[in-house]
Amino acid sequence: MLKTIRHSIFAWRYKRAVKEAKELAALFGIKYYVLNLGGSLKVVPKRNIKDLIKQKKFRKGISVGDVERMALFVTT
Repeated sequence: MLKTIRHSIFAWRYKRAVKEAKELAALFGIKYYVLNLGGSLKVVPKRNIKDLIKQKKFRKGISVGDVERMALFVTT
């Protein structure tokens, strides 16, 4: 039962993050990613990915392309 509660909470957070990413992409015309950072879902614009890599939020040697493949959702 605990597993189904966790899955439903994650699904709700995922839907909310995707909705936010789509709204921001439509508003600003920039590509947005939904990433799992530190156990929570974050909506990050593509231009801030390099800053996150410099701040060492990802493991050493990761590139922007790797982050794009790792993303849970990418706006177009």
